[in-house]
Amino acid sequence: MRKYQAVIIGGGSAGLAAAVTMKQNGIDDILVIEKDREPGGILQQCIHNGFGLQTFKEQLSGPAYAERFIDQAEELGVKILLNTMVTHLSKDRVIEYVNPEEGCVQIQADAVILAVGCYERSRGALAIPGERPAGVFTAGQAQRYLNIEGYLVGKKVFILGSGDIGLIMARRMTLEGAKVYGVAELMPYSNGLPRNIQQCLNDFNIPLYLSHTVTHIYGKDRLERIELSAVDENRKPIPGSEQYFDVDTLLLSVGLIPENHLAEEAGVKLDPRTKGPVVDEDYMTNVEGIFSCGNGLHVHDLVDFVTLQAQRAAAGAVRYLKEGQKTKPSVKAEPGNGIGYVVPAVIHPGEVSGTKEFFFRIKAPVDKAVVKAVCGGRVIRQRNRTKMVPSEMERITLTEKELNELDGDLVIEMEEIL
Repeated sequence: MRKYQAVIIGGGSAGLAAAVTMKQNGIDDILVIEKDREPGGILQQCIHNGFGLQTFKEQLSGPAYAERFIDQAEELGVKILLNTMVTHLSKDRVIEYVNPEEGCVQIQADAVILAVGCYERSRGALAIPGERPAGVFTAGQAQRYLNIEGYLVGKKVFILGSGDIGLIMARRMTLEGAKVYGVAELMPYSNGLPRNIQQCLNDFNIPLYLSHTVTHIYGKDRLERIELSAVDENRKPIPGSEQYFDVDTLLLSVGLIPENHLAEEAGVKLDPRTKGPVVDEDYMTNVEGIFSCGNGLHVHDLVDFVTLQAQRAAAGAVRYLKEGQKTKPSVKAEPGNGIGYVVPAVIHPGEVSGTKEFFFRIKAPVDKAVVKAVCGGRVIRQRNRTKMVPSEMERITLTEKELNELDGDLVIEMEEIL
């Protein structure tokens, strides 16, 4: 059985950034496994700009952003297997993959980094009442059809869900000549970045229907009409609020879910809030030698954060390969008042090296708030924030000294300033 120092599953932005970081830190025996025909992942179909502002200090399209890391990986001699699907992963880091050239192959790794990305919640998961005609797509599917395959999926379009992909597709479909009748959002606030609301909806006079959802689909062979209803504070449709739109296409931008069947097979503990692995300050899971990063860990709003956390997971894997498993007892990093989740969620006081950032999302929009890092009722660090929204990931930084002196669980909490 062929053995590698490190195997990275996924060749998107996270996997490529992790591979480059490991190579730059002296780990040469690396294999990246990618199921698609080319590296880059979801970036290859994201032809709009806005990528790379933090990583490269300039605006790039998705393919251009991916190309930067593809070029770096090639220069460093990173081996990438394309058109290759990983079918199994064991807790002792035995990986089984299959591709047309080699057939079914087993390999062993000293360290594994899961950079597996996420998938879209489908129409079936929503169970929208009505017929099942053609013309209903996830926003990501429509993006791939249009930007890579060159097919316009429809001419009269409505979008359910105000996630960033849905907002971007509202603009993209408009630019291609389709009529976008509106974007509906179940919540009383948008789940997309403020800049995308402005650039993709407001600039094109596309209505945003907050606290609304699609309650019926009509059409035999092709979608003909949708029913849109307002919802109450319990997210239940309000009788008498129905509106009807004659459209031939419904795009669903209703959430992303980390792809973690391999993690589950290997015995990795998942966080029910993020649907991704629970990781420590080095991004290692509860299974020794298995790390996680990118949208497979938790869904990000910016690819720059994906890259940043992938680099930290790679640095953690390098440390593990050179120094071994940490042995001191761990404590938790948990969400407190107003916070949805915290990543990383495990800390090893006494073994932390360097400052660490903790990423989190709030549960509801606030105009002014103070964010606190608390241990045993003692405020370790706090900072004031304004205009916080759930769609934008937040972070707070703690020093090596602060983390190594923790004597209990760390809680990240928010107090709204009225």
